[in-house]
Amino acid sequence: MNRYTIRGATTVSNNNEKDIEKETIYLLEKIFEENSLDSSDIESIIFTCTKDIDAVYPAKFARKIGLIDATLLCMQEMNVKNSLEKCIRVLIFLRNNVKLKNVAHIYLNNAKVLRKDL
Repeated sequence: MNRYTIRGATTVSNNNEKDIEKETIYLLEKIFEENSLDSSDIESIIFTCTKDIDAVYPAKFARKIGLIDATLLCMQEMNVKNSLEKCIRVLIFLRNNVKLKNVAHIYLNNAKVLRKDL
């Protein structure tokens, strides 16, 4: 079985639980949909947030959509001048037989500027 990663990111309009929940769930669901994944494919997820997101841990909402067995970790993103604000990023570690060249990395909302090549 191959192991690989999928990257993704999104932004929130406001630093509150409602916006963080909505955008985190949408990002994860979009990654699952575009990569034909189910929860058993997920080994672990690292979530990072910019310093202006501190209302709630985004990993909380991965549990809400059924990622019960995956290891989840939230961290603060490195603070770089003039970087994208209110950004949540994910690095998803998978166990699946999909070829790496077929992986779809997903960037939503203002985070689209992070990967103009996609």
